[in-house]
Amino acid sequence: MPDRALGVALIGTGFMGKCHALAWRTVSAVFGGAHPRLEILADVSEESAGRFAGQFGFARATADWQAAVTDPVVDVVSITAPNGLHRPMAEAALLAGKHVWLEKPMALTLEDAEAMAALAAAHPGQVTMLGYNYLRSPAFQAALAMVRRGEIGRLLAFRGVYDEDYSADPGLPWSWRMTHREGGLGALGDLGCHLVSQMLALMGPVRALTAQTQIAMPERPSPEGMKRVENEDSALALLTFASGAQGSFATSRVARGRKCRLQWELHGAEGTIVFDQENMNELLVHRAGEAGFVRHLTGPDQPDFAAFCPAPGHNFGFNEQKVIEARDLLAAIAGGPNVGPDFAKGLEIERIIHAMARSNGQRMVLMDEEG
Repeated sequence: MPDRALGVALIGTGFMGKCHALAWRTVSAVFGGAHPRLEILADVSEESAGRFAGQFGFARATADWQAAVTDPVVDVVSITAPNGLHRPMAEAALLAGKHVWLEKPMALTLEDAEAMAALAAAHPGQVTMLGYNYLRSPAFQAALAMVRRGEIGRLLAFRGVYDEDYSADPGLPWSWRMTHREGGLGALGDLGCHLVSQMLALMGPVRALTAQTQIAMPERPSPEGMKRVENEDSALALLTFASGAQGSFATSRVARGRKCRLQWELHGAEGTIVFDQENMNELLVHRAGEAGFVRHLTGPDQPDFAAFCPAPGHNFGFNEQKVIEARDLLAAIAGGPNVGPDFAKGLEIERIIHAMARSNGQRMVLMDEEG
């Protein structure tokens, strides 16, 4: 952790803006180290910025995000603005000499993500991190440790699903999130990228894939009448990993009844691991020779769980994952390893989801046989 208090600017006050603010206010209380200085909160208007600055505990408020990212008291910028602003805000922060914590998806287009990764590589002294907080789940980390220890043997297959139903109602109004210009990809950019981040951590690089997408609701109502939905409501893919393992992938924002079904199975030569975000505090593990699955609960035997609660059987949550992410960001700024995903790793995720969007049933090769 840094030995001095870092100055923070936060852009955005929605769901993830509040989540970042909670993480910045909590990280030192949980993990120690100097408390970050909450310097500037930027939002769409002076009125909302001022209101939320008081609520979130920031010293100042502004409607000018450019001024926030260039302010000399700011060391690190949290960006939780709409997708179409990710590239200009992140690039401005990097050019101003700041560290960047950016919510996913990384960018609207693959070309944007490539440019952002190149700029970050040209500023190696500045840390970038993308908001894939599900990677910080103690259950996920336990599964990753099992894989790395070889507990289920050679990995044979990955089956993953990330479904929600927030767009399942055909009467849901049209919004910018349903356009390429402002939203970018649909279910792939909002949900599927999270599944890809976990898939890559567990399985390694993807060599090739074949995918199909669907716009289930081609039009949505708006005050001006029905408007066209441009990006996908769902996507399906078959994958081949560099290791030779195979995979299947599915994501949907129109899956009735699903509230955060980030679910996957790992099939290994010596066992199987099952995880479901709707039951995020447990893993189901089968090992060769056992009759069925054993239920493993997260608990204080895992250090990141213990930092919040010393008692077994108590649940871990979404916001706690974000606090761990803030801890990892601060540790990287202090000179420790960047466990990321940084912009370089984020570009790998973007290449996969954009390949899925372009595939239309055709095989997309992401790397040659030599890697």
